[in-house]
Amino acid sequence: MDQIKTGALIRALRLRNNMTQKQLAERLNVSDKAVSKWECANGCPDISMLTELAEVFGTDVQTLLSGGADCNESEVGNMNKLRFYICKDCGNIITASSDASITCCGNRLTAAEPRRAEDGEKLRVENIGGELYVTSDHEMTKEHYISFVAYQSDSCLMMFRQYPEWAMQARLPLFRTGRLVWYCNRCGLLYGDLRRLMTDA
Repeated sequence: MDQIKTGALIRALRLRNNMTQKQLAERLNVSDKAVSKWECANGCPDISMLTELAEVFGTDVQTLLSGGADCNESEVGNMNKLRFYICKDCGNIITASSDASITCCGNRLTAAEPRRAEDGEKLRVENIGGELYVTSDHEMTKEHYISFVAYQSDSCLMMFRQYPEWAMQARLPLFRTGRLVWYCNRCGLLYGDLRRLMTDA
């Protein structure tokens, strides 16, 4: 823990939350002198206090330890750049419109790197009665399966959870553009242009 960075961050977060040193001290059951020491880099909060301090500020312990709270550049309105974070322990799927610090099951997650699906990995997309019907012959066992399929465009995301030992399938409105993104627990995050998947079907 860098005392200078962490102290500056505590001060910045306190001011952002319109709190005095005394108010923060009361929330944490410490003296306002202790808060002043932290902010002046003359000491750090006890490690046992970091979780409570993070909750007060609506942040996480890792941010407090690193002393960083850098804001991402705004990516408003561009769903094509959406990041997918997948927990390999519990299967949780988290999306973010820019890089994020995310933990699940005690593990820090990194955004899955999507890669274009090769011929043998592509999904089938058929127009059936004005809907797009998405299927695959991909293995769907407990050991090897697709956990989700998502339609993604610059303004929309539709996600369909898939389960081991069920046939992989999803029904979409009749979109003409965008891409499909899907996650295989062995092969990772894959994608394909919707028009090409329909042509290849």
